Amino acid sequence: MLNKKILSIPAMLMIVIMTSCTKDEIPPVYDGNAINEKMEAGAVLTTVNLGSAASFAILSKSGVTNVFPSVVTGNVGSSPITGAAILLSCTEVTGKIYSVDAAGPLPCRITNATKLTSAVGAMEIAYTDAAGRVGPNFINLGAGNIGGLTLTAGLYKWTTNVTIPTNITISGSATAIFIFQISGTLKASSGINITLIGGAKAKNIFWQTTGAVTLGTTSHFEGNILSNTAINLKTGASINGRLYAKTAVTLQQNTVVRP
Repeated sequence: MLNKKILSIPAMLMIVIMTSCTKDEIPPVYDGNAINEKMEAGAVLTTVNLGSAASFAILSKSGVTNVFPSVVTGNVGSSPITGAAILLSCTEVTGKIYSVDAAGPLPCRITNATKLTSAVGAMEIAYTDAAGRVGPNFINLGAGNIGGLTLTAGLYKWTTNVTIPTNITISGSATAIFIFQISGTLKASSGINITLIGGAKAKNIFWQTTGAVTLGTTSHFEGNILSNTAINLKTGASINGRLYAKTAVTLQQNTVVRP
């Protein structure tokens, strides 16, 4: 009987040691494509408020160049530069073209410097908001190359340039928010496609970039682009989203649809 009691002590110690390891002590695991469940459950990411800029499909401070024909659904404006720097024609825009002066496209341009000042101010506030979000779910995902990935809702941060050389998928519900903070440039290669699944909405996707943005020939993009510099669309590129640039937007026979 004594032997049985002595032998039971190690067994009891093993039980104590094993049961003392809790699930919370297991380090989080990232699969490279999706946010860790524990982090996702605790994260609360709110949308970027576009304010009075929201009705614009294209908004810039240094003009909009264009190679005819492009198709734009939503308002277009540029300020403080003269309306002469807006090179879209009236027939290319389903919406209103706002100008700070009488030099904008005729006969459709609307001169409203006050509205444009407000919209550009809201654009800059939105940019600052997106850039200032903290507590990213991912940092430098893919070392800046996100081709082939499926991206779920959350806050992403890169301290590098970001390239999209192959198709990507953005997955989430209709209320899911996606914010991509990019300290460098953003380049989508020619012919790539961004696909939304699970009900994800372009209006809830925000690409904030310090550097220039380039959407390659015939590529298709989703989401709102907030660039600290220029946004350049190559021939035939399309976007379901908004183009907001602190310098200029360049179009070449493109399709831009405000979500």
